[in-house]
Amino acid sequence: MIAAPPLISEMTLADYDEVLALWRATENVGLSDADSRSGVQAYLERNAGLSLVTRYDGRLVGAVLCGHDGRRGYLHHLAVAADFRNRGIGRTLVNECLARLAALGIQKCHAWVYHENAVGQAFWERVGWAPRTDLKVMSKHAEDR
Repeated sequence: MIAAPPLISEMTLADYDEVLALWRATENVGLSDADSRSGVQAYLERNAGLSLVTRYDGRLVGAVLCGHDGRRGYLHHLAVAADFRNRGIGRTLVNECLARLAALGIQKCHAWVYHENAVGQAFWERVGWAPRTDLKVMSKHAEDR
């Protein structure tokens, strides 16, 4: 019997527990308070239809948060279960996110990768993304005014 291909669908809050478990099991996915159930719910509502999950025989094996600010797209927490890597799942999720962003008129997208994440950087370069060496991300908590 031939196995069905993995199915991609829109991430919903009902996926949260499985997605969080995948993120926690994936090296170099940095989680914070923003990744709480309410934080992810707000992100999904603000960026409706953009974040995706992949299931194989009912098991969640891939996930990515995708959103935009009206001019640039952003991908966060791309993760594929270790036993499902190197099957094109990550590439397919990324390409579907880009197609959905393009349909909204978003022409450029950025992904966040830790400096020490050589495997992640190699993936992004393999799927055609280029590292930016001219920018450095600066962050501050909004409540620390």
